[in-house]
Amino acid sequence: RFHIVAGFLSLFIVDMLQLFVPRIIKWAIDSITIKSEPLTSAALDKLESGLFKYAFYIVASAALISIFRFCWRYLIMGAAKRTEEGIREELFDHIQTLPATFFDKHTAGDIMAHATNDMANIRMALGMGLVGLTDTIVLGSTAILFMVYINLELTILALLPMPFIALFTKIFSKKLFDAYIDVQSGFSDLMESTRERFAGIRIIKAFNRQPLELATMQRESESFVKKNIYLVKIRGFIFPLVIFLTQISLAVIIGVGGRKVITSQISTGDFVAFISYLGLLTWPVMAVGWVTNMIQRGAASLDRINAILKIQGKSEIINSDDSKKEIDIKIDIKGEIEFSSVSFSYSGSVDTLLDVSFKVKKGEMLGIAGTPGSGKSTLINLIPRIYDIDQGSIKVDGMDIKDISIQALRRAISFVPQEPFLFSGTIKDNIMFGDVDADLDKIAKALEMAQLTDTIVSFPKDIDTIIGEKGVMLSGGQKQRIAIARAFLKLSPILILDDPISQVDMQTASKIIKIVESLAGKVTVLVASHRFSIFKRADHIIVLDKGRVVEEGTHGYLVDKNGYYSRAWQMQDSDDDLKRG
Repeated sequence: RFHIVAGFLSLFIVDMLQLFVPRIIKWAIDSITIKSEPLTSAALDKLESGLFKYAFYIVASAALISIFRFCWRYLIMGAAKRTEEGIREELFDHIQTLPATFFDKHTAGDIMAHATNDMANIRMALGMGLVGLTDTIVLGSTAILFMVYINLELTILALLPMPFIALFTKIFSKKLFDAYIDVQSGFSDLMESTRERFAGIRIIKAFNRQPLELATMQRESESFVKKNIYLVKIRGFIFPLVIFLTQISLAVIIGVGGRKVITSQISTGDFVAFISYLGLLTWPVMAVGWVTNMIQRGAASLDRINAILKIQGKSEIINSDDSKKEIDIKIDIKGEIEFSSVSFSYSGSVDTLLDVSFKVKKGEMLGIAGTPGSGKSTLINLIPRIYDIDQGSIKVDGMDIKDISIQALRRAISFVPQEPFLFSGTIKDNIMFGDVDADLDKIAKALEMAQLTDTIVSFPKDIDTIIGEKGVMLSGGQKQRIAIARAFLKLSPILILDDPISQVDMQTASKIIKIVESLAGKVTVLVASHRFSIFKRADHIIVLDKGRVVEEGTHGYLVDKNGYYSRAWQMQDSDDDLKRG
């Protein structure tokens, strides 16, 4: 707050000094043109001394203007930068609390545009926008007062075009606002399209789609350019008109004011000072349109940011009651999980899960089988509250998960998603993502459990090898095993594995299955998989079809039942025999 006050005080001083300079010029010119005594040698010396004094005043004013102009730029623009930083951090922090449904509807490019382009617009509105507004009020109004002091008639004539400028700005402000909204929306679309194509560049090359993708980008880029050109047309029409109207004022002042000088109604110094004040007034008048544009743009961006900040994802709301937080911190989750008549659908579409019920005791292993699209991954995502259920209840250790804070619940879960996501750092960074304090021995143990020890040794820098964006330097199986090692390193009371061996060979899969089986009794394990061999030692298996539980029991029971599980198992067992043969 001190920086802002000091910044605007510096700006005020700059404006006052600029208004003082025309008065110095008036005194200098009047001292030359108004001769009250004969031009003797002494009078000439006195005149020259006065001119040097006025010149010194101008130089001193210029020096002070430079110093205080630096001060207000540093203080005000610095405050705008810090405000931008604060809003960006608030936005990022808030986005992390939003439910997965938000990201189902908003692209990464759109979110990135909020964090870059919109933030820049808000910064400019808070910085140069407020500076222009201050100049318009302080510099403009004070310049008019000085002009009135010199001559009221000239001031009225000079200000005649000003109401037209204000009216014109008001008429076009709505069009400017709409144009800025379109441009910012187009920027989001273009950014997302560009990001998506760079991310999928290998697929584009593999299918020789370069010419087609280039044509698509050209169309999208052309659409964005058209929106910008329309905006430029509106802005380009405003500024020339403002300049034209101010030049009309100057022409009138030269004609009428010149006559008043000739008839000695005002002095030559007053006339020059009046023109100087009119010149100073030109910037505030132009700033009316410029500031309006900038504030409109900032307002449009702020509306977009506020629209996100107002979204409250119930799955991510953390109980604000201090005593509740304290209880949550002390919760020691054991791992018992119970689904009771759980139903869920994505954004009101057809039910993905319908009336699902089961119970897993602490230390047991639950297998989740079913056809593709049957709801296996959806069911798994409900436990850490990636999504919230529509009906029914999910309980952990007898407590409804909605009564447990997000941190406490997810702290008790180690999770391997169906599509393992890796960051672009090192292997070590990715494995330690769930436990940043893990030592090398613990990391080595996790690598061994995920069958990665021999693989890591073959890399040039061992676990410090950079793996590239989304792990592009790794095979699918290596990515999957790193995701498994990440979960094993954390190894919470609940271990959730979504198709964990889908991309590894049979021999490696067999070893990972044994590791998972060895965890029985220690942690509660939930495994969804298309490879039923991982279910052999499961305490209980549920089979989903179109979101419903159609079969359940142990592996042996389901194999003998002659249902979907039995038929799928026989096919997989035959395939395994062929591969072994």
